[in-house]
Amino acid sequence: MSDVVTITGIAAGGEGVGRLADGRAVFVPRTAPGDRVRLKDGSLKLHRNFGRAAIGAVEGPGPARVTAPCPHYTQDECGGCQLQHLGYDAQLTAKRAIVGDALRRIAKLDVPDPEIVEAVEEWRYRAKIAMEVKGKAAGFHPHDRPNFVFPLADCHIADFRLMALWRELRTRLDLLPPGLTRLTLRLDREGWRHVIAESTGEPWLDAARLREALPEGHEVVCWWQPPEGAARVVAGPASGFPATAFEQVNPEMGMLARRWAVDQLGEVRGRTVWDLYGGIGDTAALLAERGATVVSVDADEKAIDWARQRGVEGTARFIAGRAEDVLPSLPPPHAVVVNPPRAGLHWDVTLRLTAEPVARVVYVSCDPATLARDLHRLDVNYEVTAVRAFDLFPQTAHVETVVVLEAA
Repeated sequence: MSDVVTITGIAAGGEGVGRLADGRAVFVPRTAPGDRVRLKDGSLKLHRNFGRAAIGAVEGPGPARVTAPCPHYTQDECGGCQLQHLGYDAQLTAKRAIVGDALRRIAKLDVPDPEIVEAVEEWRYRAKIAMEVKGKAAGFHPHDRPNFVFPLADCHIADFRLMALWRELRTRLDLLPPGLTRLTLRLDREGWRHVIAESTGEPWLDAARLREALPEGHEVVCWWQPPEGAARVVAGPASGFPATAFEQVNPEMGMLARRWAVDQLGEVRGRTVWDLYGGIGDTAALLAERGATVVSVDADEKAIDWARQRGVEGTARFIAGRAEDVLPSLPPPHAVVVNPPRAGLHWDVTLRLTAEPVARVVYVSCDPATLARDLHRLDVNYEVTAVRAFDLFPQTAHVETVVVLEAA
């Protein structure tokens, strides 16, 4: 069996895909379409219908291959990005194909690869990074060694303001809580920078000292999260944006996707619209601006509290609870927007939408596979009328997709 493989495409997780001599697909990380690669000796792991291997050498680079600019990507095999070795046009092509393949293969839809909206910024777009901590090392995992952590110097897809904060924190790790296991840095829409420390040791007693020691520390809020407990502010203002609530890590592109999603609902003035998994109320605000009567539901109480206080103009009601639990109490909708986590729609939500179809459903998804699964379940009485992908996560294999469904 030859150990030289030609890569023909990119799989959902960002790995290159080729064929072994016996016809089985083989998945090889950090390869590009058109590459001829020699597999690393001893790395090939065979399964019944496919194999996995590591790259040994690039015998002939494909036209899409570029030199990754981030030293962590090449020297530390950082697993945070999967596609830095692809030119940006090739990344967009790969993501269109990932979404299209999921819709055809899992959802059984006869659709082409969707149009994709390219990112406003290819680098420095992330408003949040989460680092693992092992011993004295705080950073990320190599893509092939999940139990190892390399020290982070600079993340090239993270906002400069977060990396400036990290440069200062790196020299003051002794002021972080004992037993630190995870450190999250987040930039919110109001300009605050948040440090969220998760630890198994004693409470974070030096948070105020750390905040005072940081340049521009008056703009930093420190949070401490104990094991199996809720995060709380331990230094800085306790009111304001809830740093533990979900928000897109690429806020600008997230807003573009939401606006397109809302546009697909058409005229909503005076009509009831459900906003399920609504988070901090961004979609609800857009709908209320258009005159809809919005019912926004999310399980995160802090996100709902902030949404209630943000001063949404128009008629919007915010409910803290799991979507599947509160549906029976909601007024009948004219349209529904759903933006679930990667796990997709809860089965009870799918049952409600199929048992009592609404005129239009817009599904915003961060995972093509669970999106396709849910679309297949909804196919009983909905028709897909539009699909558009949005590149919220350049340099990674992740992609946001918005699908419009109309009652059949």
